[in-house]
Amino acid sequence: MSSTLGKMAKVGSGKYGAGVGKDRGKTTQSSRANVQFPVGRVHRMMKGGLVHGRRVSATGAVYLTAVLEYLCAEILELAGFVAKSRHGLRITPRYLMFAIRGDQELDKFIKATIASGGIVPHRGKDELLAKGKPAKVPPKKKK
Repeated sequence: MSSTLGKMAKVGSGKYGAGVGKDRGKTTQSSRANVQFPVGRVHRMMKGGLVHGRRVSATGAVYLTAVLEYLCAEILELAGFVAKSRHGLRITPRYLMFAIRGDQELDKFIKATIASGGIVPHRGKDELLAKGKPAKVPPKKKK
């Protein structure tokens, strides 16, 4: 009997043996929803301040988190294109401002002032994404 107890003790390290309970780890709401932003934190903030005194469903928090993640990805993608076109190595607040003001929908949606973003040059918004070459204007037709 002592030989079997010795073998059982060596099988695992821990109370129930090796490998038992590894799959019991908690999965986050973000991993279940397949998003990178924190669903639990957004849900807590929605309950605390956004809709104070009202109930908030879990799917509402997941939906809002997915929308926030999409908007951030869209802005960062556009800012990356601006930085690349201006031979920048990193995305700065200036490039973020150019990306937001260069996109018609984002410009309408985001009316905030970006810190250290500077001002938009008085050129066409199509030229903001260009390298600095002026846009070709077709000549006016004579009547």
